[in-house]
Formats: sequence, structure tokens, C-alpha cells
Amino acid sequence: MGLRFIFMLTRNDRTVEDASKQLQTALRLGVRHIGFKDIGLPTDQLMALNDAIKAGGATSYLEVVSLDRDSEIVSARAATEIGVDVLLGGTRVDDVLPVIAGTDIQYCPFPGRIMGHPSVLEGSIAEIVDSARTLAARDGVHGLDLLAYRSREDVPALIKGVCAAVSKPVYVAGSIDTPERIGVVKDAGAAGFTIGTAALDGKYPAPEKDVASQLAAILLDVATLNRHISPYHKKNLARSFEHFSDTWSPKVAGQVNDIQIKLAKFEGECAWHFHPQEDELFLVHKGRLLMKFRDRDEIVEAGEFIVVPHGVEHCPVALDDTCEVMLLEPGRTVNTGSAKDARRITELGRA
Repeated sequence: MGLRFIFMLTRNDRTVEDASKQLQTALRLGVRHIGFKDIGLPTDQLMALNDAIKAGGATSYLEVVSLDRDSEIVSARAATEIGVDVLLGGTRVDDVLPVIAGTDIQYCPFPGRIMGHPSVLEGSIAEIVDSARTLAARDGVHGLDLLAYRSREDVPALIKGVCAAVSKPVYVAGSIDTPERIGVVKDAGAAGFTIGTAALDGKYPAPEKDVASQLAAILLDVATLNRHISPYHKKNLARSFEHFSDTWSPKVAGQVNDIQIKLAKFEGECAWHFHPQEDELFLVHKGRLLMKFRDRDEIVEAGEFIVVPHGVEHCPVALDDTCEVMLLEPGRTVNTGSAKDARRITELGRA
């Protein structure tokens, strides 16, 4: 799983009044992890917000910002009432675990000492790491919510220390507002991070300051770090076939898993042969292909395809001069198969 971006519908540790509007923007862009705080909106509105997050196919998060025991218990009860998927934050594990027992809520408390509003993480790296190790060892704790960028310590060292000390997911929060900070989170081994105010206030580096542009920029940076950016662009078959003229010499035009996309021009008749292990698909792009089998002949017109299973003897024949064919087959497939033919090609060119 790649680095997870959790969009928080919050500003200054409070759920924003226009959370429902911002939620729709996030869902349209494909954000699939969305959270809010337990303060800022009435419980009924938070329940509606949670329902909308789930209806949009996203995972919902509630982050606790309560500073005293009673308030934290109330927040945990709210999480169960609202029905969120993940409960982030809070420090009183012994009080929260009984409240959420029997639910499907995943619980990720804060390690270290949390003070004030907006919350600040206090303590040395050693103290925070020790707290993280203790919390992660508890049954019912699924991960940790690390307020790394609200600490005065060396943040990269802090995140690395916590991630190295525990085997459960670590989500990093607090003033992440640049691609560089996201990179630090990724390099340190964290499972994900939260961004709220930076995106809502247009502080993240992006072409525009509106929320849609902010989220799009974050999603692009995360996809790049996760190596989820496709290097491939569309190809035009007609132009690809124009790049070569030799016949019976397949060219590799692309690959899908272990299946290569090959382009070939057929002229005349190939030798009878079979492939011991490889199935082949012949898609005629231009011209007409006669596929001879021992029991029948099949004419494949432009826009049609035929599958030849492994072990089946066949003999392709180009009708009407040159026939342009796209082949789908394993990369190890040799064009003449079992036949010892002069047109056998073992080193394929590119189309």
C-alpha cells in the first residue's frame, strides 16, 4: 500500500462550517480518505457528513481534540454514534478502548504529551518513541496518530524513530503544507498523513488557491511519491505500423503484465507451427488473415481477432498482399514456434 493522504475538513482543530461542500469537491477528485474533528459542528451534522463520506466510497476518520478525560470519553462515544471507520487522536487509551469495544472502529491514539488548542506535541524524541511503543503494544490499538509537525524536536528523526519502534501504521499530522514535508513522511516509513488547513486556506504549493487545485496538487505529489504515475501515453495503430516495413518480424509496442503487445506485418504464408505453452491472440488491423488449422480454415477480417491456444498447430496466411496484425502473447513467445524457419526472430525490435 502506498502513502495514504487523509484530507481533514478542519481548520484550527475544528470541523469547518462548509465541510459538506468541501467534501463533494474532494470526492469528485477521487480523495478516498476524509476526516473531521469532533467539534465545530453539531453531532447530527457530523453524522450526515460521515454518511456522505461513506456513500462517496471513502473511509471516514474522526480526530479527537479533547484535553480532559471526560471530554475524551464523550468524543469516543460520539465516534461510535457517528459510525466512523477510524478514530484518530486522544491519549486516554484505557478510557477509550472500553467505549469502542465491539465496534469496527480502528483506533489510532496520539503518542507523547498533547497540550493546548491547536494541539502541540511535547516531550523528547526518546519520550515520544517510548510512548508510541507502549501504545502500539495494546490490543485494540490499530495504529498511531503522530503530531510530528507540532513538535519542537527534529521532525524527520522523530517520525523515523516512531516508525522504527512500532509495527503498526503511523499517520503523521500537524502543519504538513509542502511536498517536501510529505516526502519526509514517506521516507520515514509512515503509512499516511493528514492535511486540512493548508488545503482549505490555499497554502499548499499549487497553480491556484482554490480547494480543488490544492487537493489536485497534493494528490499528484502523493501519486508521484508512490510511483503511481503512468509513463505511457496513447498510441495510434496506423502510425505505429508506418514505422516499419519488414514482414514476419514482430515489433514490441507495449506490455501488460507478462503479456506483450506486438505489431507485425504478414506477407504470404508462414510455416505450420505450434507454441508448447503460449496462447496467442491475432487482431487484424488492416487486410485479411487466413488462419489455417488442421480441421478448418478461418478468414479473419480487419477489426476481428482470433485466439490460437497453445499446442494447436496453425499456419497464418496474409490475403490481399500485406496484412497488419496486432498480437497479444507472452513475451517469451517465438514467432515461428516449433517450426525451424528462416523467419524465426529471437530479438524483437520496438514499434
